Amino acid sequence: MLSDTELDRYARQIILPQFGGAGQAKLKAAHVAVIGAGGIGCPAITYLAAAGVGTLTIIDHDIVELSNLQRQPLFTDGDIGAHKSEVAAASARRINQHIETLAVVEKLDRGNAEALLAGASLILDGCDNFDTRLAVNRAAVALHTPLLSAAIGAFEGQVALYEGWRETRPCYQCLVGADPDREGINCSETGVMGALAGMVGTMAALEAVRALTGWGASLAGRLAILDMLDRRWREVGIAKDPGCPTCQG
Repeated sequence: MLSDTELDRYARQIILPQFGGAGQAKLKAAHVAVIGAGGIGCPAITYLAAAGVGTLTIIDHDIVELSNLQRQPLFTDGDIGAHKSEVAAASARRINQHIETLAVVEKLDRGNAEALLAGASLILDGCDNFDTRLAVNRAAVALHTPLLSAAIGAFEGQVALYEGWRETRPCYQCLVGADPDREGINCSETGVMGALAGMVGTMAALEAVRALTGWGASLAGRLAILDMLDRRWREVGIAKDPGCPTCQG
């Protein structure tokens, strides 16, 4: 049930015929687990909180560093040295007092992923570690939870929605395999434009809202690719890998 204050706060969304009061009620009942309060996580958390997602769990064991401030606008100089998840959770509550937030200062891995992600309506993964992404994917498939995966590097961004437990839908590993050479490839090595992180994180939040409420065409099984060096945008289908050890094993 939305209060009068909430109806006023979300009026510009509720007035959309494809969304309406039913969509807002779904958001209020939703629980999104965000992996990584970094370049993708910060804008995603901002817009998920503002949109009225009822519960946000923010999982990140890192601390705020000076080099983060170029692309992680939830943080300021005064936050340097503090845990990202705690600062982000507090910021989200300041944005919207009607939501609940939980900060998890813990490194997610294969051993704890299912426990940390259990109960989420949707998982939004914006981490910069390949092993962590595979662990999140395994948990998402096991828990039958939609996985919104977003990534950035240099001038390119990618966003995809995975529902790998479904018979005809791929999981994240169907796309990337299990290449150990990917480990350690992150923004500190490749560089990234700060505004690109904002674009991709905001797009991830928008697709999360779409997946939770059901308006428009689903991104499930598709990969959206942004190349901002030349301002190009394309979308491709992702095939389910019949030999995938995660969703077919």
